[in-house]
Amino acid sequence: MDEMSTNHHRLLIALVIILLFGVIVFQYLCPSSDCQLLHLGSLASNSGSNAIGSQGNDIGLSGQDTYVAEDCALARFVPRFNFTSADLGRLVDFNIQGDDVIVFLHIQKTGGTTFGRHLVRNIQLERPCECHAGQKKCTCYRPGKRETWLFSRFSTGWSCGLHADWTELTNCVPSLMNTREPPKKTTVPSRNYYYITILRDPVWRYLSEWRHVQRGATWKASLHVCDGRAPTLAELPSCYPGDDWSGCSLQEFMECPYNLANNRQVRMLADLSLVGCYNVSAMSEDERWAVLLESAKRNLRGMAFFGLTEYQRKTQYLFERTFRLAFIAPFTQLNGTRAASVEVMPETQLRIRQLNQWDEELYEYARDLLLQRFQVARQQERKQARERRQQKRRRLRGKLGSTRLWMGRPVPEWPSDKPQWTETQAGEAITTHLRPPSPERKHQVRGGGEPVEPVEAEVQLPDWWGLEENSTIKDYMDNVEQWQ
Repeated sequence: MDEMSTNHHRLLIALVIILLFGVIVFQYLCPSSDCQLLHLGSLASNSGSNAIGSQGNDIGLSGQDTYVAEDCALARFVPRFNFTSADLGRLVDFNIQGDDVIVFLHIQKTGGTTFGRHLVRNIQLERPCECHAGQKKCTCYRPGKRETWLFSRFSTGWSCGLHADWTELTNCVPSLMNTREPPKKTTVPSRNYYYITILRDPVWRYLSEWRHVQRGATWKASLHVCDGRAPTLAELPSCYPGDDWSGCSLQEFMECPYNLANNRQVRMLADLSLVGCYNVSAMSEDERWAVLLESAKRNLRGMAFFGLTEYQRKTQYLFERTFRLAFIAPFTQLNGTRAASVEVMPETQLRIRQLNQWDEELYEYARDLLLQRFQVARQQERKQARERRQQKRRRLRGKLGSTRLWMGRPVPEWPSDKPQWTETQAGEAITTHLRPPSPERKHQVRGGGEPVEPVEAEVQLPDWWGLEENSTIKDYMDNVEQWQ
């Protein structure tokens, strides 16, 4: 009895150890509540797909497009802005084996941490990034080289400063990369830098930043370098006297006129040198923000890629299509964030929107651009799929030669007393060659003694074929393409 009790105790201790180990591993892989990386069900659904990312798995079991079902945005989407074909057809020739570099501009509280982890842990690569337990950074080398292809928090760290903005990154990254990894040949053109970022609804981003600051977080290490120097204390005053702003109320957070949380997304995407950097006396406030907004829009259009936190699946799809890289596990829409748990009165939400009016304009612009890009990409994808099916049918027809087809498939020989159908040249009427004369008619002769020759006659197709008068088999096959 004592031996059995001892065995039970040992078994219980072993189970507890296994449980603790599992908790430790999970906390390492998903250290925050925003973890979206590990979805076992999605891995199972993707196991049979060899297409890039989720492109081959966009129709759910119910037959509904999962991209539309994600947020129903396209069902009610009406474009507001006019973009050029170059703005909408965003594709880049990213060469991971060459010198190209993806640069991630990480704006605070936009879901950038989750997206950054996707970049280093969730992409199918010939040489995946090496991530080790207890280390914040991963090693993302090119195949066969000790050179990095990704410039981000989780690969190179905050090399250009904590949460460096567009002004800082575009002035810092090229020189820093050339110093760390000098070009092998000076005659070779400079490497390509593909900038990417993630945006978020301004109200929820603002609330998320407030909660983050309330817990004691600061970004004092941010450099804010512009035109070669950091701002003075007079140009960029602090909102709090101590080491941090922990415990601040939402009202206090909103009342600080120097709070960089206000319109943060516009400021971080714009070229600050256009308005004298942080010298607010250079022009009026409205004029300053109008210039920054147009600059942010221009830079956003010129970026290789951007995504929106509120559209995870579309963000994944556009990234995969733009860079021709595939994610292992699909993104999921996670709305249970800390900001979402905050109860905010309507008048407070209105005040937050007023404080972030320029971010509001930028976000609506970005949302419109993203959804139009998505629509164009999906239309191109469907068109390419149709063309592939048509080419496949044409090759099949070429192989079959004179073999008769019915709806694109070979059919057995018809009985000799039935009309024989053949495909005519494009533009000609659909005709049928009548069978050779029957044995009885073969011996019938006209008055001049000549045998009766086979004749051709036009075939009248039933109404349910849905073809117009004088349509051809090619027209019918094209109609079939549209039905599929």
